[in-house]
Amino acid sequence: MTSVLSRVLITGAASGIGAATADRFRRDGARVAGLDIDARSLERVELGVRLVADVSEAGEVSRAVDEAARALSGLDVVVGCAGVLAGGTVADTELDGWERIFAVNVRGLYLTARAAIPHLREAGGGAIVNVASQLGLVAAPGAAAYCASKGAVIQLTRAMAIDHAADGIRVNAISPGPTRTPLTESYVRASADPDAARRASEQTMVHGRLIEPEEIAEAIAYLASPQAGSTTGENLVVDGGYTIR
Repeated sequence: MTSVLSRVLITGAASGIGAATADRFRRDGARVAGLDIDARSLERVELGVRLVADVSEAGEVSRAVDEAARALSGLDVVVGCAGVLAGGTVADTELDGWERIFAVNVRGLYLTARAAIPHLREAGGGAIVNVASQLGLVAAPGAAAYCASKGAVIQLTRAMAIDHAADGIRVNAISPGPTRTPLTESYVRASADPDAARRASEQTMVHGRLIEPEEIAEAIAYLASPQAGSTTGENLVVDGGYTIR
């Protein structure tokens, strides 16, 4: 899918979709820099460059993206996988919790793109893939901040695609359904009945199972590849049929 010369930066690379995506690009011959706030988990991922940063902090992101570009001699692809998940309605979500979800899920993508776009321009163009969610398209109970943040990601992606087309930069989003990741597992474990919550999640899928991170990684690799050269501003839904019911 990708060129062996591709230079890829992935945020949220320490686990789940980010780690699977790093492995997918690496196996395809790309040079990969992974960024995550979790230094210990990041060490377990096979990467060319490891960067520890909080994507919600402008200074940390700018430093890390520039460091990735120096280490890889430029950037061709940026994948924004970093994200947080928390439950709650508008009435019972505390302000700091609401702001943290938006800080990571939305501001993190903005800061990463803002720091990376000059490097992509210098490379003559490239691709950005933002990880959204099926809950940016349809609502679920008790997830107000998360739903709102992922809807913002989809619209941000569309705006970026228009703004940076002249730079040769394609920008797309991918919306996974419930995926077997540590983030999903921690959310399930925090529920009153984890087994029931897991079964309920699986039953929302037409194919009756959680999505594997590697399946999302394949879709991300496609969106970043030359084969998707006429695809920009799109939101690729990989949700096991969640949104068709």
